[in-house]
Amino acid sequence: MRIVSLPDVSRTQRRVAVGTFDGVHLGHREVIAGCDSVLTFDPHPVTVVAPAHAPKLLTDLRRKAALIEALGVREMIVIPFDRELAGLEADRFVNQVLVEALGAVHVSVGENFRFGHRAQGNAALLQADPRFSTTVHPLLEIDGEIVSSSHIRGLVAAGEVEHAARYLGAPFALAGEVVHGDARGRELGFPTANLIPDERLACPGHGVYACRAGEHLAAVSIGVRPTFQTGRAELIEAYLLDFDGDLYGSALELSFLERLRGERRFESAEALIEQMHLDVQRTREIAAAREAE
Repeated sequence: MRIVSLPDVSRTQRRVAVGTFDGVHLGHREVIAGCDSVLTFDPHPVTVVAPAHAPKLLTDLRRKAALIEALGVREMIVIPFDRELAGLEADRFVNQVLVEALGAVHVSVGENFRFGHRAQGNAALLQADPRFSTTVHPLLEIDGEIVSSSHIRGLVAAGEVEHAARYLGAPFALAGEVVHGDARGRELGFPTANLIPDERLACPGHGVYACRAGEHLAAVSIGVRPTFQTGRAELIEAYLLDFDGDLYGSALELSFLERLRGERRFESAEALIEQMHLDVQRTREIAAAREAE
């Protein structure tokens, strides 16, 4: 898939899906289906127009692109979102971006899509334009719940990663560079790959999770280590099952399968080690059950 910034785009006839598409969840996928191009915004518009209310993102631009590419889209066009674009009137956005820059012959959006200065543009404005056809997709509901990025963010923050995956259409994932820790896991017999969460991105709530890390399973702890006084801020510690190697400095992506338990304090290191063995065993069982489905 070709990724291009809007200023560098060449005009041609396009069937384009337009939206922020954070998470590329099942509702987004319905909007994108049948389109050869996706037009999205970076950074998230709220970070520019109301920074104090900026959401924790489900996907950075890299992962968003990977998810969109998997849908068979030919190109992802990224609009650098800034104050100037935020102040662009809705009709000028249609003229300058959709028609003049992109050459849109078909536009696909969700029913709650808003655009232009003070979000005055909406799906009805697009439908009224005769220069292209417009498909407006109703909000997707699963089990009586509307599938939305904000709802999924809440599920992730609460540790309900299995529930979030049903709306995303894939496990929630996060990635980061493996950094040096204080070797506490190695001392306990469970050497971990340590990641520092990106403050801009959503992160599951404190607890222990069954995950996949590339070809390996992983038991992953997110928290501040209540059993030990470390003075460290929040950490993601991934114990990769059946792995023996050096990951320092490399990128590691974790896909969250299920929450195993909450974060808790143990009376001794021995009690913690016993629980960690149980966490590893439960991680294997969960992965085996998923493969058998």
